[in-house]
Amino acid sequence: MLAALRSVLRKPVLVASDLAAHPLEAWTRIQDTLADRRERRGPQYRYSAEDNWEHWLHDRLGVEWPCKLTEEFWSLWPKVIKDVEAKGIRPGPESFKYWNDGDAGFVRSIWCLIRHLTPDKVIETGVGHGFTSRLILEALERNGRGHLWSIDLPPLERVWQNQVGIAVGEHLTDRWSFIKGSSRLQLPRLLSQLGQLDLFIHDSLHSERNVRFELDRAWPILRGGGAFVVDDVDVNWGFRSFTERVPGHRSIICQAEPLHPDLRRPDKKGMFGIVVKDPPVEVDLQQPTTFASNNVAHS
Repeated sequence: MLAALRSVLRKPVLVASDLAAHPLEAWTRIQDTLADRRERRGPQYRYSAEDNWEHWLHDRLGVEWPCKLTEEFWSLWPKVIKDVEAKGIRPGPESFKYWNDGDAGFVRSIWCLIRHLTPDKVIETGVGHGFTSRLILEALERNGRGHLWSIDLPPLERVWQNQVGIAVGEHLTDRWSFIKGSSRLQLPRLLSQLGQLDLFIHDSLHSERNVRFELDRAWPILRGGGAFVVDDVDVNWGFRSFTERVPGHRSIICQAEPLHPDLRRPDKKGMFGIVVKDPPVEVDLQQPTTFASNNVAHS
């Protein structure tokens, strides 16, 4: 983001301090910001959102629609917003510096995925105020199983560092591991430790370079039937390039539902994407296997 680069350049003391304390993370932050700036000089890809994404999602999961579990989300969502507002924060677009809080559509898709898939291992990149983290943890708690690993590199300013994860609350932290740092440094190590993954949520730096880095590394260990949810797909080419080049999935673009209009977006809302990995093919061992002949008949 141009705003991010300007912010870094205006804070030489903070940048120098960050370099001294965490040189590799600080250098990664600078590289990511410059790469994002270069991307934004190029043409922007225009996505089209599908109106029926909730029906599509439940069909992919093999569960009924309308979904009764969405009622759980809508009963909890206003409470989470109220809790954060009571702490002096106005949720919505550009509420965490120039970044957005997770919107109702994005978070609701994750709620249904967790409640239906009952995942054991969930990763998210990007936390901010922690709206998405809070709803993930609430859904895992209702399932009675599962753990969330969240990776986030907080801003340089202490005032924003103090707001990271403020929506989560203390009663859900038994299922939560917060990893401070960039996904470029922290994600490969975490994926190696977990070995298999049920659900992955991208909500960190929204550059094609970063989106592809995260998705390309998480995909090989995502189990069949598992899913990716990718926020703010409309600001880069990453979602399109991933879904076009990686086989074995179904994907959809969805309309975001911000608490108030996001004036930076052409549609004033924004978009997110969902990718559901195809389940493994079941082989009937009772039936003989037929092999195609290598002989080709020519007329």
